[in-house]
Amino acid sequence: MSEIERESMEYDVVIVGGGPAGLSAAIRLKQVNPELSVVLLEKGSEIGAHILSGAVLDTAGLDRLIPDWKDKGAPVSTEVTQDNFYILGPQGQVRVPNWPMPPLMSNHGKYIVSMG
Repeated sequence: MSEIERESMEYDVVIVGGGPAGLSAAIRLKQVNPELSVVLLEKGSEIGAHILSGAVLDTAGLDRLIPDWKDKGAPVSTEVTQDNFYILGPQGQVRVPNWPMPPLMSNHGKYIVSMG
């Protein structure tokens, strides 16, 4: 049986997964040291292809990672204006007042985004 010849490439850092954490790690590594060779492996056809959900985004992390993200035209534009909480059951829904909710559940000043 003949040996299979395989192509290979060397990198300083290999990141597996093109979700928010992997992409953020790759960006930050290149910011810290532009000379690093960094590769991001994603099994989907493009970055974020396997993320199906939306999210409420607190832009504090994005502000630190890419301070001029707004000027660069990031697709982050729908600001949260109101929070409503409901208990759902077979008979319908009952609204829960906002005051007993923990501060973590307040989304004012955050943005609604598609993670994909």
